[in-house]
Amino acid sequence: MAKDVLFNKIQTIERCISRISEVYDDNPDNLKDYTKQDSIILNIQRACEIVSEKKLGIPQNSRDAFEVLYANNLINESLMSDLKSMVGFRNIAVHDYQSINLSIVEMIIKNHLDDFKKFTYEVNKLV
Repeated sequence: MAKDVLFNKIQTIERCISRISEVYDDNPDNLKDYTKQDSIILNIQRACEIVSEKKLGIPQNSRDAFEVLYANNLINESLMSDLKSMVGFRNIAVHDYQSINLSIVEMIIKNHLDDFKKFTYEVNKLV
């Protein structure tokens, strides 16, 4: 993948993270507002999709992409596991939106936005 493409994808992930933080605003009540909820979930989904696009090798699915990155020593095992879990959330968000558990969304915001930052840090080292 060309360096300028990687750089643009990194910037998009960082914009998504920023937007999630801005809309959530450290206030769980913001998840009760459907417009804010949609914005947060959409940005988590976007970040997951962009992260899963960075592939080395031929993964069978989005989750496998992170195993390939790990096998190529581009991410560590812990980050691989966390990102694979995010893909699971993204799949629920895309295919079964009504069943999204807002406490999981809140947990992702509070505990896992840094996973995207860690990923962009690792990709930045390649650029």
